[in-house]
Amino acid sequence: MSAQQHKQISLRLRQARGHLESILEMIDADRSCADLAQQIQAVENTLRNAKRSLIRDHVEHCIVEAMADGGISRDDAVQEFERLVKYL
Repeated sequence: MSAQQHKQISLRLRQARGHLESILEMIDADRSCADLAQQIQAVENTLRNAKRSLIRDHVEHCIVEAMADGGISRDDAVQEFERLVKYL
């Protein structure tokens, strides 16, 4: 994973952590279920985006570049991609 991509994913995960902390505070403050659901949705979206970025980066840098360099075979690349697909 590139350093820039690592930094962006880390930032997204920190945002998700902040959202979760806010949700816990909202529960303690007895906020409405609609407000809680909205914030939980925001966390889910943030995590989904972080996961997609991670997978995209892995495909681009680890699978495609390894194939181009002859580091892995086509079959190995397909197997690696299949391992990731279930997380999309």
